[in-house]
Amino acid sequence: MNSKPNIVLSSQDYDRLDSLLASISETAFPGKAALQAELDRAEVVDPEQIPPTVVTMNSTVRFVMDSTGESFCMTLVYPKDSTGQADKVSILAPVGSALLGLSVGDQIEWPRPGGGVIRVRIDEILYQPESAGDFHR
Repeated sequence: MNSKPNIVLSSQDYDRLDSLLASISETAFPGKAALQAELDRAEVVDPEQIPPTVVTMNSTVRFVMDSTGESFCMTLVYPKDSTGQADKVSILAPVGSALLGLSVGDQIEWPRPGGGVIRVRIDEILYQPESAGDFHR
């Protein structure tokens, strides 16, 4: 992928993630600079202004693999909620950082177990706290 898609973040997610980044070291989290770069390039809006098609923290997203058409679902979570379950991805994982703020229809490359990458497309947001009115999560 040549250019990064535009991303939108809620001010609530931005503030929480900024605090999270301030509390961890680069050695504890090698991807800290990449997540900070995502925050720095994001358009930040009030939670009530987040479009329902945008991936926010605690959103559950359905993806489709370009090569096979197979779909799978994941929820983007804070590290404290990442329990090692296959259907949750931490914001501190490279894929989690890459997902934040993307929209339905955007594509990303996903690391494949054992090496290589697959290209996946965000097919649908199954749950988004902001569109559900869950502003105090």
